[in-house]
Amino acid sequence: MAGSPEERLEKPLAGRVALVAGATRGAGRGIAVELGAAGATVYVTGRSTRARRSEYDRPETIEDTADLVTEAGGRGIAVPTDHLDPAQVAALVDRVAREQDRLDILVNDIWGGENLFEWDNPVWEHDLDKGLRLLRLAVETHAVTSHHALPLLLRRPGGLVVEVTDGTDDYNRDHYRVSFFYDLAKTSVLRMAFALGHELGPRGATAVALTPGWLRSEIMLDHFGVREENWRDALDRVPHFAISETPRYVGRAVTALAADPDVARFNGRSLSSGGLAQEYGFTDLDGSRPDAWRYLVEVQDADKPADVTGYR
Repeated sequence: MAGSPEERLEKPLAGRVALVAGATRGAGRGIAVELGAAGATVYVTGRSTRARRSEYDRPETIEDTADLVTEAGGRGIAVPTDHLDPAQVAALVDRVAREQDRLDILVNDIWGGENLFEWDNPVWEHDLDKGLRLLRLAVETHAVTSHHALPLLLRRPGGLVVEVTDGTDDYNRDHYRVSFFYDLAKTSVLRMAFALGHELGPRGATAVALTPGWLRSEIMLDHFGVREENWRDALDRVPHFAISETPRYVGRAVTALAADPDVARFNGRSLSSGGLAQEYGFTDLDGSRPDAWRYLVEVQDADKPADVTGYR
């Protein structure tokens, strides 16, 4: 790795190349920015650009994310990509190979299902077209991206694949998540990491599943009618939101994994931002360490009053 020992300490991922698939907003944006802050070159993809919005019809764009990566200290490169189109993904990976001749970190954070799932509707009442579209966006995209990107990642030993999902393996095993289609999508991503661990481990790379906690994404903040600066105003209506975290927190989890020379010990495992904060010692932007999944089990799901004491 290039740079002086001091530079390597401040920028532990200098010289490394990352691809964050699905980096327009939310966890993907937070991950991309933190990888940039650690010195990485980060290719960010998505369908929302300054020239054209996706069906989300939201203002966030991949160009904005790339600018944030660069401002954080890395190099952000925006590449508009529909990860349901294998030809577009192949062209994306060809570009990374041509420009960098390496890929060290692949983050599969493609989702796109916020407007497609229906809370608590059984499968026979859920809109079928929306449900199947959700599965394509949340599962097929990850498979297409891994198929095309992993040969480049495997050119050098030590590569890392992060499958971003919602919920740990332990939590999702015992809890029904929203609806049939949502539950299936999030559990499938967990299993992807497990399967990739078996395929990548013997070839010198590591795959993990990673979940943030209750994420203060742009969409979630809008849903509660607050901004990051005043997010606590939502607690009067949703007291358990006190355990929430910024997208940068899960970004710091990815950065810690990517900088860990012994990351292979996690191969195939399900991890959380809160759990990794305890492992590596990083914090959220406010200096706290929210442990959302432990809180959900021990406080929220136990029908106890909202109290984050000991959980952040």
